[in-house]
Amino acid sequence: MSTPKPYSHILVAVDLTEECDPVIYRASASAEANGAKLSLIHIVEPMAMAFGGDVPMDLSQLQQQQFDQAKERLERLIDIYPQLSKDNCKLAYGQPRQEIHGFAKEHGCDLIVVGSHGRHGLALLLGSTANDVLHGAPCDVLAVSLKKPE
Repeated sequence: MSTPKPYSHILVAVDLTEECDPVIYRASASAEANGAKLSLIHIVEPMAMAFGGDVPMDLSQLQQQQFDQAKERLERLIDIYPQLSKDNCKLAYGQPRQEIHGFAKEHGCDLIVVGSHGRHGLALLLGSTANDVLHGAPCDVLAVSLKKPE
């Protein structure tokens, strides 16, 4: 049995809420410990998807505001975490699983780090996005627990 190589490129996929800090912290610590490159991705989902495609109004302005807010939050994270820069952070528009898997394949990432709320039951174990990312991932996936201490 061969010893697994240390990770060389870690992708952290975040929702840019206040809760994403432990996820980024864990990913950046892992990158540092492995001497790995760190990348970050956030996906803005098309609003039409949330409405099941039946959209009662033009959402392009709201969508743009959502994208601009994400950009501002991302810039704040870049100021906080020295391993992050405009070069290794990506804001994507689309379906989270496809965007995260696509980025990981394209950039040769060997670990994807996501946050997990640890809800009850197998289907809710990882939350919808984390669970989705796990299936068909091109590499290892680390789910960082976001449960509040009891």
